[in-house]
Amino acid sequence: MVRVLFVCLGNICRSPTAEGVFRKLVEQEGLLELIEIDSAGTHAYHIGEAPDARAQQAAARRGIDLSQLRGRKATASDIEAFDYVLAMDRDNYENLLAISPDHLSSRVRLFLEYASNRPEDEVPDPYFGGSGGFERVLDMVEEAAEGLLADIRRQHDF
Repeated sequence: MVRVLFVCLGNICRSPTAEGVFRKLVEQEGLLELIEIDSAGTHAYHIGEAPDARAQQAAARRGIDLSQLRGRKATASDIEAFDYVLAMDRDNYENLLAISPDHLSSRVRLFLEYASNRPEDEVPDPYFGGSGGFERVLDMVEEAAEGLLADIRRQHDF
């Protein structure tokens, strides 16, 4: 079992979007029994809350249901438990490194490292913007999800 954790600030926009997109991709490829997927935030602002309604609506337009996801805070034990701990931006990457055991810090990476055709290396937070920001996030996440799955397949012979 390969375990993947997506992380943003509050776990209501970017990381649940990434979780939903990646879960749909993994399911389409018939790999759900081999890859566990979750998301979390580096802050406790939205523990127990559903993803932002705008994120849910944008995802639903692409056939992805985020309604059952709930916000939670990332912990040091997550870094021990997950093989891939993928931050949406540098601030959250640094926050994750701060709680990571030194010997596991290599598990923490920026998610967009897997989007080889993107000039950006961070997924921007759409929370304070308009609906277009959520569509842009989905575009970025979909591309990175494809690259991530390809990497997992190479690394784990799936």
